[in-house]
Amino acid sequence: MNNQVFYAVIIAFLLNIVISPFVIPFLKRLKFGQNVRDDGPSTHLKKSGTPTMGGIIILISMTLTSLLFISGNKSLQTILFVTLGFGFIGFLDDYIKIVKKRSLGLTPMQKIIGQLAVTFIFAYLLYFYVGIDTQILLPFTNGRMLDVGILYWPLLIVGVIAVVNAVNLTDGLDGLASSVTVLVATFFAAVAFVTLSEVTPIAGAAVGSLLGFLLFNTYPAKVFMGDTGSLALGGFVVATAFVMKMPLFILIVGLIYVIENLSVIIQVAYFKKTKKRFFKMAPIHHHFELSGWPETKVVTVFSIITAMLCLIGLIAL
Repeated sequence: MNNQVFYAVIIAFLLNIVISPFVIPFLKRLKFGQNVRDDGPSTHLKKSGTPTMGGIIILISMTLTSLLFISGNKSLQTILFVTLGFGFIGFLDDYIKIVKKRSLGLTPMQKIIGQLAVTFIFAYLLYFYVGIDTQILLPFTNGRMLDVGILYWPLLIVGVIAVVNAVNLTDGLDGLASSVTVLVATFFAAVAFVTLSEVTPIAGAAVGSLLGFLLFNTYPAKVFMGDTGSLALGGFVVATAFVMKMPLFILIVGLIYVIENLSVIIQVAYFKKTKKRFFKMAPIHHHFELSGWPETKVVTVFSIITAMLCLIGLIAL
């Protein structure tokens, strides 16, 4: 069990760097190019036409790697389902926006119905298939568990939807969502490694796949993950956290996701009340860009913060 995480990282990484040189030109030939927001930072206009839907690469390498360890591993099977389920919703959204030329993609109602469907199936699998109870690990309590009882299920539903969409919001700069999430995945892989958790292989697969993807996604990006990738990664992060009974740890190691989400909520609420903007632009990574930070600096700072938060997360165990 212990060595599985290392094999998974290496296999997923190699699969990614083998697949990417074929998939990226294919996406470009299909004209699956990114549409850049007109109201966004002017420096992003040059990104127009860069292939998107690169999350397909992440999903292929993660899935193929996970299949090597999937036999009898109910936790891995459940996390993989959630990852692919949200990835499929993201794929449909990307496909409609890019191929069907509908700028908004799926309607908000279609998105929430799809996300709730995956979430409810996840809740069913978690309880009846994996056999998880309603206890969660409390940070900074030396391993103390809290049984939240019936409150576990609304916590799960709200938590899954919030995290998935927060990771989606984080995907706005070259390599940002990939860099932050590879660190969060490494945190869960490290904890799984020490605790001999069944989560180990898929956590390792996520780390390896994202490291490989970053070779093509860092500034200047040759490919974007799109909603296909960001929703899938959000699904992976939150499903892994719940399977490991660590949803509260997302508030620590995934604080960047939380801040990105809150910045949008604050911006919208403040604008509705005052007709003025609280931030120069939301999500908050664009605020720092418009404040004069180079894109690479924003990604680097957010990644450093996440790395330190992951260390705090380990202390909090």
